[in-house]
Amino acid sequence: MTHPSDQRGPGGSTSRSLLSEARMADAEAWERLVTLYAPLVAAWCRRWGVLPQDIADVLQDVFSAVAAHLGRFRKDRPGDTFRGWLLVIARNKTVDYFQRRSREPDAAGGTEASARLQGIQDPASNEHAQRDLPITGESSTDDLVFNDVLLRALESIRGEFHERTWQAFWKVVVDGRTASDVAADLDMKPGAVRVAKSRVLLRLRRELGDVLE
Repeated sequence: MTHPSDQRGPGGSTSRSLLSEARMADAEAWERLVTLYAPLVAAWCRRWGVLPQDIADVLQDVFSAVAAHLGRFRKDRPGDTFRGWLLVIARNKTVDYFQRRSREPDAAGGTEASARLQGIQDPASNEHAQRDLPITGESSTDDLVFNDVLLRALESIRGEFHERTWQAFWKVVVDGRTASDVAADLDMKPGAVRVAKSRVLLRLRRELGDVLE
């Protein structure tokens, strides 16, 4: 088990952010990124009315666009997240999908697609969503799906930390206990518990793509 102050990636180098590795065309990083976020994008597609049989095609369009434009993702504001950037791309690709369907004959769903397109392209809601993407317009179902994203990300990084460091993080962040209580349980100082929490959270943000390097 690796000591918490010496986190290492698979190749022995200091762990990079998920996006940094994906930008370098690292196949494993790209696979992790898609595995993490595809269920969330699929949940957005379902909420916006994409037909179940078409979701895989929209997912392919979304992640093709992510691959092409990943180098352009920037955290210009404190609240900027990869999830918010991904939501913009998913929304745009869903609009493209409904535009294609709206040109189909009515019998094939053109009228319904036009109605869906009108809702997605509503200027007022679109403008607001662009300002506050991480929380605006997401349903409780999306929150549940993102919780699964977090759990998968946590599972993927757990092996990089000493067990006591992980327990300190988990008891404070997940169980909601105070640093002092956890310190007493784990024979640590409260400051060390807070450091452990911060280290794991930073690594989690890297894995989710919200820390750029």
